[in-house]
Amino acid sequence: MAVKFAGTMNAINRGLDSTKPARGATMVEDWEAALADVDVPGAKGILRDLGSLRKQLEKDTPDADRIHDLLHRLGAATTKIADRADGSQEKLKALGEALTEAGEEQPDEDEDTEAAAAPKRARKK
Repeated sequence: MAVKFAGTMNAINRGLDSTKPARGATMVEDWEAALADVDVPGAKGILRDLGSLRKQLEKDTPDADRIHDLLHRLGAATTKIADRADGSQEKLKALGEALTEAGEEQPDEDEDTEAAAAPKRARKK
């Protein structure tokens, strides 16, 4: 499972937007296989969300909002079950936190604090 952690964390660190959907779907399939026989409360929900994520990534036009929601849910669920994992608690916590962060909405552009601090005033005629 160490290879799966490394590959997934590398993809997250590089930016999931730069990961091709087909590659993401393959990573999800690997995680589904790894979790298939895990009997920990919460694992079934993670598997269900992984399946939904894989289906989104396999679409011609994935729904970015749905993917963000799924990543956020997967991150929260992964963090939640990390303490019950055998020997991989820290890696699972790190993965869960990274997934949660990756799933959070990103603003379309950086806030221009300088412009906000000095707005253009309407000139009086």
